[in-house]
This record gives sequence, structure tokens and C-alpha cells, in this order.
Amino acid sequence: MRTGFTEAQRADPAIGEADGILRACVHCGFCAPSCPTYRITGDELDGPRGRIWLIRDMLESDAPPRPEAVRHIDRCLGCLACLPACPSGVDYRHLVELARERIEARGRRPLADRALRAILARMLPDAGRARLLFALARPLAMLAPVLPGRLGAALALAGSAPPAGKPGPAPGIYPAEGARRGRVGVLAGCVQAALAPGINAALIRLLNRAGIEVVVFERAKCCGAIDQHLGRGADARARARAAVAAIAAEMEAGGLDAVVQTAAGCGTLMKDYGHLLAADPEWAARAGTVGQRVRDAGEYLLGLDLPFRSDLPALSLAWQAPCSLTFGQGAAAAPRALLEGAGFAVAEPADAGMCCGSAGTYNVLEPGLAGELRARKAASLDALGADAVVTANIGCLAQLRGAVAAPVLHFVEVLDWAAGGPVPETVRSLTGDG
Repeated sequence: MRTGFTEAQRADPAIGEADGILRACVHCGFCAPSCPTYRITGDELDGPRGRIWLIRDMLESDAPPRPEAVRHIDRCLGCLACLPACPSGVDYRHLVELARERIEARGRRPLADRALRAILARMLPDAGRARLLFALARPLAMLAPVLPGRLGAALALAGSAPPAGKPGPAPGIYPAEGARRGRVGVLAGCVQAALAPGINAALIRLLNRAGIEVVVFERAKCCGAIDQHLGRGADARARARAAVAAIAAEMEAGGLDAVVQTAAGCGTLMKDYGHLLAADPEWAARAGTVGQRVRDAGEYLLGLDLPFRSDLPALSLAWQAPCSLTFGQGAAAAPRALLEGAGFAVAEPADAGMCCGSAGTYNVLEPGLAGELRARKAASLDALGADAVVTANIGCLAQLRGAVAAPVLHFVEVLDWAAGGPVPETVRSLTGDG
């Protein structure tokens, strides 16, 4: 793609990077069939190629973004399905992240939009605030069918979540059982800690039984992914610096073999910390080192040769691989291999590479498209007739729970049970176990 940036514009490192990304695009359109929003609307501007045109024009003009550009860039899920489809290797991921940050910095959204985004940015990255938000919204969920747009979508999601239980695992050290084989770090988390604190609890039990000591960081909770989804780049980098500082300090003090993530979207960002903080000389090197230690839970657990029970009930599982794990990390095969190794029959839906519509805050901000994607994904999962649906990301779990006929849970919860832990509450009625 030809670009028209001035030399002064190219002197800005962000524009210089964008110029290189844009020039790699050859307009072939191979990305279009992979794009969920393009497949729904059929609008060229709702596909990666159209959005690339809009981003080029927005950056070249160096003016406040036009409403058309904002609308179509907002509709991008960030699912990254276009990346493997591109024969030219266009780095669409970092281009759209730059565009979103530019929109937030220079755009002027309607008041209601700004207010909603501010609430999400204020409440969701903090587990305590998120828990309060869900507790306030849950009693109102019955109104969701009669309320329009975003408000109805937000209340429906809150209503599909189980009542808040105990907070997630507290910061501290969780010692290995028996001889210590390794030592890993885990972020306390934010939305997941509020909606499903049992996921990290299951991970810690599973790791401890396998001889792995776990450190839950005191000063690193949210990784910054929610801020990044919202285009709040400065806030995302601030949270990333806090995480990097805590992880690097622990690496120096006690050593860490890995930082294990149970939220695929968070792991995708954390593995990219080196890029996120590349422009900051003080943090770039440490961020790159930390990012290299990050592993999705499936990746790390696959290397432990976990012993599984031999008396598990025969269950069929539908594996819903999150986009962030499939396209962002290239690690979607590991959880399925672990589940099959535990003795479960595992199947994937026909549209395995298609987004469920969660995408961070997308299912609240773009409820129409998110609802259509949710319905399509639910239909493909229901067609498998599985006893339960398993995934690897809290957003997908929340999006699909209540939309599919079967219970939905995190694969780590299933593996914990299969390796001697408690039966997940969501499948207790199916098994009679525990």
C-alpha cells in the first residue's frame, strides 16, 4: 500500500511503525473471509482491508478521526483471525491498536459512549470494583430483554454470571506438595477474579499437587488488556509496568520458571509486553524478558506429565478455543491435548476459528454484532451435543454461559478435577461425582 506520510510524521516512532505495516499490505483481500464482522455485514469497511484504508487516511491526515473511521474500527473484534490469512504478513494487530489509541486521544465520542467507556475502564480492571459492579447489575438482569442496546447487553451478561463467591486466591506463596519441581507466578487478575475466582484456585491446586510452587503477586493484578481494548494506551502501559516490576522483582528474588495465565486474552497481551513498552528505554528490556516467561496454562501444564484419575465419569467435551489463544498465541492445541490425555472425548465446532463475540469489552460496546456472533457460536457448539463446553478465557466463558445448552467452564477446572481436585460445581449434576 502506498502511503503519504511526511518526513516529520515518520519521525514519530508510532507513525514510522504504522508506515511499515501499511506498506506491507498489497490489497489482496485474502483476509476478508476470515473476518467475523465482514462475514456478517458484507461491508468492505468492516473487514481488515477496509479498516487498513481508514487507518491510513486517519493517520496521514493527522486530524481528528472521522465518525465513519471510528465506527468501523470500533467494530473490529481484535480477534486476529486475519493474521494467518495474510500472505504478506501484515501486522494488523499493532496497527489497529495504534488506531484505537489515536481515536481515544483525538476523537470526540458522544457523551453516553464516553460515559460507558469511562465506567468500564474505572470498574473492570479492579477485582473489587468489578465484583461490586456485577453485584449491583445482577438483580436488574431481568430487565435486559426490554432494555435497548448496550444497557440490555450489559445486564444480560451480568445476569448470566453466577453469584459472586469468595474472592480469588490472595497474594502470597502457595508451596508445592512434596519435592519442588518448579516455581511460577500468577497474576491475581481483575474481571476473572470477580466472576470466576475458582479458576485460579483450581490452577494453584493443580500446580501444587504437581510439585510447582506458585507466587500470586501482591502488586500486579490487572495486566492492562481491558485498557488496551478501550484504546487507553497510557493506562495499559502503566498497568504493564506495574506487572513487569512485580514479576521482574520476583524473578530476581526467588526465580520464576514461568508466569502462567488462565485468561488467554491477558496472556496474549503479556507475551507482547516487549512491544507494548518498546518506546520506554527504562522498561523495554525488562518487559521483553517478562513477556518471554509468560505461558498460557495449557502450554505450561502440558509439560508436567500430570497424573489423572482412572475413575472419571465418561464425559464428552466441546472445546471452544478463544481467538486470543488460537491467533494471538498459537497455543490452542495444548488444552485439547491435556483434556484428551485425561480421558475425555473432545470435539471442536465446525466454526472453530470464528470469534464468539466477547473480545474484551466488545460484547457490551457492540452488542448487535456480538449477539449475532454469540448465537452462531452457540448453535455450532450445541450441534456437537457435548456434556459440557470448555474454554480458556473468562470473556468467552461469560459470553457463552446461558447461550449454550451445556454448562460452560474453564479447562483448568476440568483438569484439576481429573487430577484429584473437587468436581466443578457446574458439572456436578452431570457426574454424581464428589
